[in-house]
Amino acid sequence: MPDKVQRVKGVNDILPVEARQWQVLEAVIQKVMNRYAYGEIRPPIFEKTELFARGVGEDTDIVSKEMYSFSDLGGSSLTLRPELTAGVVRSYIQNNLQQISPVQKLWYEGPMFRQERPQKGRYRQFWQFGAEAIGSPNPEQDVEMIALFYAILKELGITDSVTLKINSVGDTESRTAYRSALQDYLKPHLSELSETSQARFESNPLRILDSKAPQDKELVKDAPKIRECLNEASANHYDQVLSMLKDLKIPYTQDDLLVRGLDYYTHTIFEFTSDALGAQDAICGGGRYNDLVKELGGNDVPAIGWASGIERLLLVVEAIKPMNTDPVLDLYLVVLGDELRIKAPQLVRDWRDQGLSCDADALRRSMKAQMREANRQGARFVAILGEDEFSQGVVQLKNFESGEQETVAFDQVAKTVLNSLSERSEES
Repeated sequence: MPDKVQRVKGVNDILPVEARQWQVLEAVIQKVMNRYAYGEIRPPIFEKTELFARGVGEDTDIVSKEMYSFSDLGGSSLTLRPELTAGVVRSYIQNNLQQISPVQKLWYEGPMFRQERPQKGRYRQFWQFGAEAIGSPNPEQDVEMIALFYAILKELGITDSVTLKINSVGDTESRTAYRSALQDYLKPHLSELSETSQARFESNPLRILDSKAPQDKELVKDAPKIRECLNEASANHYDQVLSMLKDLKIPYTQDDLLVRGLDYYTHTIFEFTSDALGAQDAICGGGRYNDLVKELGGNDVPAIGWASGIERLLLVVEAIKPMNTDPVLDLYLVVLGDELRIKAPQLVRDWRDQGLSCDADALRRSMKAQMREANRQGARFVAILGEDEFSQGVVQLKNFESGEQETVAFDQVAKTVLNSLSERSEES
């Protein structure tokens, strides 16, 4: 036999049982986004490589080590998107969205691509959903963005198992002052830092605070705090964010070592983490990026956003409050006799057209086997069609939950089932 073709390392199949979990989560996301007046945007899966080099930062691991880049037939360097903020900002600029409204509130969902080491809940093709608000410089926009993700967690029933970590990296003036203070502190210990952090000492010393190397983590414990270097405007912005979070009763922890991994952040930065994931505990990260629109060729427009990994969030949901994803089917048609099987497709189509989720056997199995299949699919009703029933234009309609059975005409089946399901829903 020919060798089986296996999937590529680091990617994952989403099977029907898992897809039902995704659909439940996606329905929650869409409901909350609509409630907060965010409109969906769908940028392309690949962009020009320079977009990510300029937008994400050439010194980041994403750009320097993890991107899937290739040349097309015209010789252009293209990259499968490793994140979506840069793509959303590019679309905002190119499509002149600021002319529609001074504040654009956008959300997205889709696959991203990074060639990093696969681990639990993290794949080389992974799915994210996120939100961006472009146009407002004010702290209330920061708070709305945080509240937006918190509302999704609340809908999922897992807020008690998630921690919001927050910090401020200030404006350009504040970061420049902190950069110098941090370098002054680290310089005597430069040889003790990891090789990666030594390379970042000049180009991006704030990233050293985010290092996972044990020796780096030990050294930065006593490093100066960025909050100590915030100028008055940055400190006021941050204080107002924290005050409004308290008013909204959204609990948070201030984390002085939180810097986030991308270069474009300013002012408020935050992460949501969960101990249900172990060491890799982040399920959402974001912050303000006031300079990015200008950096990518647009006007000097402030913005803030966040992104969350779907696979990792579902792991937390499964650990804390598993979803009920058992298959549910409104009606299963059991056909008795081969001569009647050619009549089944028309009946099933008619019932589907009237709003039922409906299925029928395609393997010409026995009645017992068909009933087992109906049960496997979680059918709420079974319509049994024999020769006598067909000649009279009726089926024996059985309610799987109550066990009750009645004779119902073909054209009344959908109405009968839908009425029963509606009554059941009202009772629950």
